Amino acid sequence: MTRKKAQFAGSWYPFDARECQREIEAFVNSTTLPEGVFLCGIVPHAGWFFSGSIACGVMAALGKRNAPDLVLIFGMHMHGSEAPRILAQGGWETPLGPLDVHEPYVQALSKKVAFEQDTPHTFPGDNTIEVQLPLVKYFFPNAAIVPVGVPPSPVASQMGVSAVEVAGEMGLNIVVIGSTDLTHYGENFGFTPAGSGPGALEWMEKENDAMALDAILSMDGDQILYQGRQRRNMCCAGAVAATVATARAMGAVKGMALDYATSFDKSPGNSFVGYTGVLFGQ
Repeated sequence: MTRKKAQFAGSWYPFDARECQREIEAFVNSTTLPEGVFLCGIVPHAGWFFSGSIACGVMAALGKRNAPDLVLIFGMHMHGSEAPRILAQGGWETPLGPLDVHEPYVQALSKKVAFEQDTPHTFPGDNTIEVQLPLVKYFFPNAAIVPVGVPPSPVASQMGVSAVEVAGEMGLNIVVIGSTDLTHYGENFGFTPAGSGPGALEWMEKENDAMALDAILSMDGDQILYQGRQRRNMCCAGAVAATVATARAMGAVKGMALDYATSFDKSPGNSFVGYTGVLFGQ
């Protein structure tokens, strides 16, 4: 079987299996997991140094009562005019072992959504999905995966509903994860509507990221796409909208913010990024 190589191992997360496990266990030990039954989640996708603990907390909460057949991962940096993409065959290498694509599920879902179907050689190298995969392997060791690139367009909500329909038709238990960071602020990103200095960081945290989080917790797909487009406060708004649609179709009725942080917390500077973890449940 052909599998996609791990391009970000050794930089965005550890290359060595033992070191990956050590970091994950440290993240788990520093996180208090909420009570409840959670079906889907939103995770950040910076390197583990910046946001690994938040992503790990979401995965651990989803894994408490779930032993899924597959983990569906929505992500990728895309424009609204692009077609959605899916890894249709093979698998993906991680330091903790390989993850294989659930090919029958991909084939069934592709009858409902018009994907660009990729092989491990053609699927884009993209941190939004790859940095989650060692966590997926750790918390869901027996699950297959379906990595999907979701554009910030109305197809996102259609995809989420279709994903649940296909899982039901096939009798599959799924966990769904949407990958996004929040505002990318500063000259490094060409986005400085609140100037620079402490006031800019406060604006990002208290206003721009807060509005993104309100839309996510409200499970409002249209508002998520609008916020991402107009306020630039979600870099993968399509992935978030698809996850919210999936959560609703699975019976989730509320979102819970697990944590929030910024890159400034660990690396102060004039450019910074916001991160959040969200869980959706009943």
